[in-house]
Amino acid sequence: MRYRTIGSTSVSAVGLGAMPLSIEHRPDEARATATIHAALDAGVTLIDTADSYHWHADERGHNELLVARALASYGGDTSRVLVATKGGRGRPGDGSWTVTASPAHLKRAAEDSLKRLGVDAIGLYQLHKPDPAVPWAESVGALRELYDAGTIRAAGISNVTTGQIREAYSILGDALVSVQNQYSPAVRDSEAELRLSAELGLAFLPWSPLGGISRSSLDGPSGPPSAGTPFHRIADERDVSPQQVALAWLLARSPAVIPVPGASRPASIQDSADAAELELSEVERAQLEDALVG
Repeated sequence: MRYRTIGSTSVSAVGLGAMPLSIEHRPDEARATATIHAALDAGVTLIDTADSYHWHADERGHNELLVARALASYGGDTSRVLVATKGGRGRPGDGSWTVTASPAHLKRAAEDSLKRLGVDAIGLYQLHKPDPAVPWAESVGALRELYDAGTIRAAGISNVTTGQIREAYSILGDALVSVQNQYSPAVRDSEAELRLSAELGLAFLPWSPLGGISRSSLDGPSGPPSAGTPFHRIADERDVSPQQVALAWLLARSPAVIPVPGASRPASIQDSADAAELELSEVERAQLEDALVG
């Protein structure tokens, strides 16, 4: 496993997005736990969760509790694992997502996440999405207060624009360590945010990084993976999966990039973790870029 940095913390170049383990069509807990353990066995030291990763309305924090139990039951050393969680979104239980990022809500949510994870301080706490009903500076200010109080060790922001990144950086300074936006072969709207993150020394954590290769659970019901793309052709030539090629392409975009692909079975995260060791040639990267531009 290769490593990259989030703030001052070294983490695996590929993380685990734990959301599929708790939302609709989730596996049973035995398989979910085995998936997390397989990630750890593969050298993954970044696990991405959120208090809103659950299915039914009355089970907020399902994913955080699942991650905490899996880490506690793992037989090896977990001291280097960074658990990144998020607050500011909700799930009423009908499949929809809500946004609530008032300072009071974020502070309460962070305290609840802290208890569920069973830690002294949250390693990385991310504001899940800007709330149009709340001034951005107020939401980010809550992260500042959580950081100053020692509730969180570092702060991140998600689903943001370049302007929001700059404003958050002006409030949080070195406490801000990451940006998590949707970014994939199919969705490249955050090119500017990726460039700015790298410029400011922030990690960029693409969510739904396999868009165009397989679908994100946030995008709708899971469907069959796409086929016939240049990623599939190169995968055939290299005898690896198209998912590995997509993740290797993301890693080659910038040293700031740390993708967090989701997984719901051990084999999936093992395959994703292997992408950290896959280096695409300049010719292969050019072929992929040409296809994406075209």
